[in-house]
Amino acid sequence: MAARRPSDLLAITGATGFVGQAVLDAAVALGLDVRALTRRRQEPRAGVEWVQGDLDDERALRRLVTRSSVVIHIAGVVNSPDPAGFEAGNVRGTLNVVNAALTAGVNRFVHVSSLTARAPDLSVYGASKRRGERIVAASSLDWTIVRPPGVYGPRDTEMFELFRLARKGVVPLPPAGRASLIHVGDLARLLLALIPGGEAVTSQTFEPDDGRPGGWSHVEMARAIGMAVGKRPLALSLPRRVLEWVARADRSWRKDRAKLTLDRVNYMCHPDWTVSQGMQPPADLWQPEIATDIGLHATAAWYKDMGWLK
Repeated sequence: MAARRPSDLLAITGATGFVGQAVLDAAVALGLDVRALTRRRQEPRAGVEWVQGDLDDERALRRLVTRSSVVIHIAGVVNSPDPAGFEAGNVRGTLNVVNAALTAGVNRFVHVSSLTARAPDLSVYGASKRRGERIVAASSLDWTIVRPPGVYGPRDTEMFELFRLARKGVVPLPPAGRASLIHVGDLARLLLALIPGGEAVTSQTFEPDDGRPGGWSHVEMARAIGMAVGKRPLALSLPRRVLEWVARADRSWRKDRAKLTLDRVNYMCHPDWTVSQGMQPPADLWQPEIATDIGLHATAAWYKDMGWLK
């Protein structure tokens, strides 16, 4: 990628999340000066200026983007017990960051969306991500949108559940379907590679993946995760009605902290979450480097080292 000069300032939202931490690590490794939004006080870190606040805090957002050369907007809501949570985090939050960037005179804006935005009718989450995309695309910013598929890697708590279940010998799955995957390190490299902008990426939406044609069937994915944890798990495809029952039970048990919601069931049961042909980033700008089989093994090793997997 074309490196930025150390004097350039990168503003990041969501820098303490799964993807954000990977981007932050990669940016610091490249010698970039970073200003990062955080809701909680963070330990000092060389090359990073922490800005305490959230997506509703106009003063914090103004401080975040002032004198910044580019904004990478990663923050958002992945799970919510109701539509209001998605609206606040993925729509209003994106609008607030866009407005702050415009007011501060920031030109370059890289927006992290989701592959679910491709089919907004399937879920409230996907619809909210699509509306966030439209806000970015309607602005006068020099924007690029990235729609990651399933992201895995160290620190992830979402796909970790599949590793934990594979370790136990059974991986419950949605009905038959296929999905694309990408390692968080490859995604972080892409987001930083997009910083300079340019004709090939301006006003474009990209769907990156690990380079595997046709993605992974759910069963293939479960078996690959099983191999990563040293097991041959039973890959059990569940009917939609069973997943809906589990989602209702999870809501009854964990209330607003439920991990499996009916909204998630809606998009989990969609048969094709592979990236679209022709929407990959330019090959001379970025290509995936981490083969998923290898990446899954490394991720499992990280979980074990951290004591997440017993």
